[in-house]
Amino acid sequence: MLIDTHAHLVSLEDYRESIKKARKNGVSKIISMSTDLPSCSSTVNIANEYDFVYAACGIHPHAASTYSGEVLTEIENISQNDNVVAVGETGLDYHYMNSPRDVQIESFEAQIELAHKLELPFVVHVREADDDMISILRSSDLNDRPGVIHCFSGDYDIAKKYLDLGFFISFSGIVTFNRAEEVREAARNVPFDRILVETDSPYLAPVPVRGKTNEPANVRYVADMVAKVRKVDMETLEEQLEKNTRHLFSKIP
Repeated sequence: MLIDTHAHLVSLEDYRESIKKARKNGVSKIISMSTDLPSCSSTVNIANEYDFVYAACGIHPHAASTYSGEVLTEIENISQNDNVVAVGETGLDYHYMNSPRDVQIESFEAQIELAHKLELPFVVHVREADDDMISILRSSDLNDRPGVIHCFSGDYDIAKKYLDLGFFISFSGIVTFNRAEEVREAARNVPFDRILVETDSPYLAPVPVRGKTNEPANVRYVADMVAKVRKVDMETLEEQLEKNTRHLFSKIP
């Protein structure tokens, strides 16, 4: 049984149907992400509806302009729910720059502090911002397993910098793309006890369903590729992925 460690269930056209399909395809658990305050509430409501769905609450860098102390307090209050297992997704995105750089950094640093206060891991989105990201993380008060770099799209040299800081590395459908050899190299070399898989639904559908709306059921295609590049059987990979997920997201029973 596989765990989709990063999906946006609130962004799916019919999340109930997608959850049902995922279960039929061997997905045992789903961690659903938030991107702003309204989606935090919606995501927690979905997690409350299913005993195998969990929530992460946070502000995406695209929505960093919505950050304020009052909003963060509301997110903290929502995160008291037993089904909230992480802060996120949060981070830095310098590709689209939907929020100014300084605002993204302020929002991200505040959420690192929130995760520390709540004793939860945080889920990191980073795009074209690795230098600032690594600098911020190195200067932050981190524990031995602070969180996960989700939807990893770099090479192993970049992955190692995050690994050295204690982070897990999560692979999405990108690992299946024809031109993603550097990502596959990272998936081959990341320590076995620090690797996770995800869909980032409804985005980044993997081969062979690339171009379609992504769903949690498709996490198996991601896992298939990871197993292939690491030259392990699927059962061995599934067992390790479950251990890794429970180790990082320790509130998952």
